Amino acid sequence: MGHIDVSDLAYALPDGRPLLHDVSFRVGRGARAALVGPNGGGKTTLLRIIAGDLTPSDGTVASTGGLGVMRQFTPDDKTVRELLLSVAPPEVRAASAALAQAEAALSEAPDSQLAYAEAISEFTDAGGYDLEVVWDACTTLALGLPYEAVRDRRAGTLSGGEQKRLMLEALLRGPDEVLLLDEPDNYLDIPGKEWLEERLRATTKTVLLVSHDRRLLAGAADRIITVESGTTWVHGGGFTTYADARRDRAARMDELRRRWDDEHARLRRLVHTLRQRAAASDAVASSYQAARTRLARFEAAGPPEPPPRPQNIRVRLRGGRTGKRAVTCEDLALDGLTRPFGLEVWYGERIAVLGANGSGKSQFLRLLADPSTVPHRGAAKLGARVVPGHFVQTHTRPDLRDRSPDEIITADFGVTLNDAMRALARYELARTRGQAFQTLSGGQQARLQILLLELSGCTLLLLDEPTDNLDLASAQALQDGLTAYKGTVLAVTHDRWFAEDFDRYLVFDPDGAVRQQATPMWQCGDRARE
Repeated sequence: MGHIDVSDLAYALPDGRPLLHDVSFRVGRGARAALVGPNGGGKTTLLRIIAGDLTPSDGTVASTGGLGVMRQFTPDDKTVRELLLSVAPPEVRAASAALAQAEAALSEAPDSQLAYAEAISEFTDAGGYDLEVVWDACTTLALGLPYEAVRDRRAGTLSGGEQKRLMLEALLRGPDEVLLLDEPDNYLDIPGKEWLEERLRATTKTVLLVSHDRRLLAGAADRIITVESGTTWVHGGGFTTYADARRDRAARMDELRRRWDDEHARLRRLVHTLRQRAAASDAVASSYQAARTRLARFEAAGPPEPPPRPQNIRVRLRGGRTGKRAVTCEDLALDGLTRPFGLEVWYGERIAVLGANGSGKSQFLRLLADPSTVPHRGAAKLGARVVPGHFVQTHTRPDLRDRSPDEIITADFGVTLNDAMRALARYELARTRGQAFQTLSGGQQARLQILLLELSGCTLLLLDEPTDNLDLASAQALQDGLTAYKGTVLAVTHDRWFAEDFDRYLVFDPDGAVRQQATPMWQCGDRARE
């Protein structure tokens, strides 16, 4: 089993702003540690530094046992084989690239058979063919098909949950003894989240994961590493005691700062008093100088670290009055996904869309946003004055790529730069104003998408896994914003905490049936069907 040791780590953003400083922690052999903290606080950056993708400006990172890394986002342009190779050990990736090059050369120069044979031998020695046997088990479990049947299939044809499950199977069964998992539960359905929780509890590998799913954290993590205010602190217990530990820590930090302020004030008063006495008596001069020296040393050491500033995200989704029927579906069937179903959604309703990965939930929202993009039969109609706003699950927004938040808001909504900055500040995005969309953290991208929905004034929110990348404070702010929203909401979600506030539930079954119920599936004992 491997371990991770981070010591005195510091990292500055490309524009010179410090992001991390004095970061030190250890994840021992077989431990399951979770990184938590506000969006944009440096969790993903810290994982990338540990993985070797980024170089710290100071400090060291040491690990043993090989690193298996799951990134936050998965590129859709890879094949299934390339997707599995991306989480394979480096020596397998290198040998695979050499083998592909030798195969290409063989087709052009038949006399290069020796080089091809050597490439096969190197791929074998690196464990490539042994790993393909593992991949066969992974594709069978995750996709229901053998590796040879899906190896050349595009990852973009898989649902987000299928991609995650496939990569997790490969990492958990692979040779690397240390796993770095960035939002591994994103896009997984309820059984997938429960499967992941069980596998993380059972694995002997050392795991460092980023997640905002409180139930997963409580069930799988045995220690919590918090990234906030640019540094880290470690809670050695599980997530169930984390909130109390965080409050106690903040109270201790407040008390230490109060004591520092009191001592600082006392020393300043002492220096002031002795200065006045020294002016009248040379006998007090030495005491005055000693007091000044002590004050200078005290101030040079500086005050203790203040407690982290609470997040203050304010979501002001507006909406507006529409016709009584916001959405009407008549004999609607998504080609290859669902059987015909009917649905009426009334103005002001909150409907959670539940179901297994790949059952058509995201396609349904996409259809309501733009019917021309989804093959279907039957009809899906929006009511009078219904203006849809679509939150995209994977954050793949070509229209936002290479554009900064302030540019997007001023250009697309015709507001002044000052108004744009005020809006970004409400979402705690002001410091990202000049960054390209794709360089934002997953949570920052999610918050920006919500802000754009707010500015658009849409009256029907189509939210596809909106809480997946949001930290806990941001998710609560979204939930509060939805409560005050004057419009209709349809949200695809596997977030049990988020879903329990909805009015009713539209369930997409794996057999193509679409049904409605008044309670979420995990409350009515029907989990097996999700």
